[in-house]
Amino acid sequence: MRKNQTTAIPSFKDIMRPALQALIESGGSASNQELLDRVVQIMGLSEEVQATLHLQGPYTEVGYRLAWAKTYLKAVGALDNSKRGIWSITATGRTLTDSEIAGIPAKVRGALHRRPKHEEELIEEAEEDVAHEGHWKDKLLALLKEMPAAGFERLAQRILRESGFVKVDVTGRSGDGGIDGVGVLRLTLISFQVFFQCKRYKDIVGPGVIRDFRGAMVGRTDKGLVITTGRFTPEATKEAGRDGAPPVELIDGDLLCDLLKTLNLGVKTELVEHVSIQEEFFASI
Repeated sequence: MRKNQTTAIPSFKDIMRPALQALIESGGSASNQELLDRVVQIMGLSEEVQATLHLQGPYTEVGYRLAWAKTYLKAVGALDNSKRGIWSITATGRTLTDSEIAGIPAKVRGALHRRPKHEEELIEEAEEDVAHEGHWKDKLLALLKEMPAAGFERLAQRILRESGFVKVDVTGRSGDGGIDGVGVLRLTLISFQVFFQCKRYKDIVGPGVIRDFRGAMVGRTDKGLVITTGRFTPEATKEAGRDGAPPVELIDGDLLCDLLKTLNLGVKTELVEHVSIQEEFFASI
């Protein structure tokens, strides 16, 4: 049963059951954003709660606590995640009772205390990495939010060009429904005109932004794209794909970071060689 909207931010303990339920409702697996959106819906969290940042951001407090919930659930074998950031529920996770879920924090912490100190420290570091979903994204989003509006629009223009768009123009006209530019996506024999909007948000983007943007598109194009450094609410995501309305594609801060990394725009990836000694090999000689 879904709860009524509340102004209280749930603890990571309260989020564990909804996280499991969200994965079951999603067919057994979900991306980080899909999981967060569904948990928000299940718990009936208000936009005020969704918009509350953890410390100074860029992540929301709900997203931060969900990350810890996933960490604890994974520690007891209830969840698993792939290198691509897709979370899945295991057979163990499907059968957990409410009382078993309530005992998970104590169970995990007890297991940590029984392990050697150096191993405990490594586990805590790993949990911090999971909870923050990548420190490099924190730094990148902070940098993007400090960019001047014109610079962020030019960055969006570059991203679209690198992604296969042609004739990408930044308009940035005031009073134009928030339309910041237009580009043409060419697919072999056909092409589509796409209007785009760039929003350097620290907080969440609600459905009103999508409706206003779509209103400016009507009669001019059937394709739209909104790029933000923030995060879209589940209501905004639903509005973007509403039946009978021109679709609006959404790129949030997390996906924006991934795009910049993939396109090698201001983000450099280095492979580091890690050498470890297998003492058991020498002991068996």
